[in-house]
Amino acid sequence: MTAAAAPMPAGMPVISLRDVTKVYDSGDSAVHALRGVDLDIASGESIAIMGPSGSGKSTLMHIVGCLDVPSSGEYELAGTPVSRLSNRELARIRNQRIGFVFQAYNLLPRASILRNVELPMMYAGVGRAERQTRARAALGKVGLADRAPHLPSQLSGGQRQRVAIARALVNNPSILLADEPTGNLDTQTGREILALFDELGHQGHTVILVTHDMNVAAHAKRVIRIVDGRIADGPGGEQGDTGTPA
Repeated sequence: MTAAAAPMPAGMPVISLRDVTKVYDSGDSAVHALRGVDLDIASGESIAIMGPSGSGKSTLMHIVGCLDVPSSGEYELAGTPVSRLSNRELARIRNQRIGFVFQAYNLLPRASILRNVELPMMYAGVGRAERQTRARAALGKVGLADRAPHLPSQLSGGQRQRVAIARALVNNPSILLADEPTGNLDTQTGREILALFDELGHQGHTVILVTHDMNVAAHAKRVIRIVDGRIADGPGGEQGDTGTPA
């Protein structure tokens, strides 16, 4: 069994980016997705990253989530320089430290929701009995304990997103990274999912919501706006406490 990483003390920077750039070579021309991003996110903080399509917010999410690495600059995750890690080490960090929740759910259609939630533990080498125990407990946290044997196709969109949250939580990550988590949901179901993220924030998780929706961003304590690959300065850029509970 692989133990989950211990969370950093609340208030300490768990994510630190310094002059981070990302350039994609498309052959005839280079695409500058990020242009010198500086960003600190404290342990236990709840933030929203906002920006229009093409602004660089998805690239920033991929780098923060160790799904990609910067072209230049430094990214430290819990004090560890990410650029110096091997692919195997990056995969271990994604599995142990970061829980991902995507707009499209990304569930295996032919596997039960219990099996879907077990997947991160399978990659971590957790034994079958413990996997099932922890997966059932995670489903219980999102109110789906009685749906364990069901297939994703037998659930509503909101229930599928709850399964995705359970899967993100099952290895007890310190960071939850959600990309447009309510984008495919109706208004009421979206509110219920955001309430879950509020609760997770209160439990001490570092919650990062990537969104273009102000209603989603209002659930964060801090809003970061990214425009043309840069964090916007002044009004409409980095904002402090939104005045809403996180």
